[in-house]
Amino acid sequence: MTGVNLLGGPAGGETCEVVRSVYESAPAPDPTSSRLADLTTLHVGGPARRLVMARTTDELVAEVREADARGEQVLLLGAGSNVVVSDEGFDGVVVVVATRGLTAEVSDCAGAFLTVAAGEPWDRVVDHTISQEWIGLETLSGIPGATGATPVQNVGAYGAEVSQTIARVRTWDRLDARYVTFAASDSGFGYRSSRFKEEPGRYVVIEVSFQLELGPLSALIRYAELAGALGIEVGRRAPLADVRAAVLELRRSKGMVLDPEDHDTWSAGSFFTNPLLAPEHAATLPEGAPRYAQPDGTVKTSAAWLIDHAGFARGYGSGPATVSGKHALALTNRGGATAADIVRLAREVRDGVRERFGVTLVPEPVLVGIEL
Repeated sequence: MTGVNLLGGPAGGETCEVVRSVYESAPAPDPTSSRLADLTTLHVGGPARRLVMARTTDELVAEVREADARGEQVLLLGAGSNVVVSDEGFDGVVVVVATRGLTAEVSDCAGAFLTVAAGEPWDRVVDHTISQEWIGLETLSGIPGATGATPVQNVGAYGAEVSQTIARVRTWDRLDARYVTFAASDSGFGYRSSRFKEEPGRYVVIEVSFQLELGPLSALIRYAELAGALGIEVGRRAPLADVRAAVLELRRSKGMVLDPEDHDTWSAGSFFTNPLLAPEHAATLPEGAPRYAQPDGTVKTSAAWLIDHAGFARGYGSGPATVSGKHALALTNRGGATAADIVRLAREVRDGVRERFGVTLVPEPVLVGIEL
């Protein structure tokens, strides 16, 4: 290729050459159990009545179509990192999305355009982009889950959201029985939200495409904690590999990088979203409560701060389900916890925060067979 400038434009006006690359990770192993506790990062949940692996797009769509035709309930499961399944399990078919593959068209003019299969493990995708010096996903390192789940939740961390780099999302529309591709502008992205989340069960994400810039340095670092870890000022850039290393270290310190030996990582990640409040409601919070003005006029505050200051400090709880010892926003399985244990703790935390601050926390994970 010709020379590359930081923002992905042609260097010196040369003609751009498009290079196509293909990356495929190892196939997912076959599940050894139909117990959803064995397929989720929280390690709770009863059995699936039926469980199938979908390794190709054709298999994925066929399994969903056949289940819909039979009137059978469908649960799509990627890496199981953002779901809480009841102890009774799931009375339907669980389709494990195990599709793999990443293709990229790269040029100095347009940067890197990636198309990633829904089942591709997310952190492998991030690691690959950094090795190729493609900019935009580095602060989303270490987030467990499959790529297809990222647009549904509009996954974000350390000042970035996946919607900032998504170009389009290809889906199977179960209602109209056809493939539909949405541009980012049509995907209804908001804070931990999207049209795919707001219409639950309708769209099966097939592929996600990302538009990334080229270069050795990160996007602008906008999160003070990360900037501090990198030893730079907010608004500066840093080498991509350094940003990934710093993000992974920060996430490990909060129990947010999966480790089978560390029960602080036996969680569904952040259990509650950060509340968006009306300005007058935010003004009633105690001095010291975080307040971040949003473009829509609301004020975001910190769920972790509210939980901690409502009396649920890190490590709170004496049973098999406790607040993480590393981060107040994660509810963890200390070994042997049931979904009912997790739900009891979640209700206690939610009700305690509501009583103390008048704020009702909203769960972030998908709850299957559970009402909070």
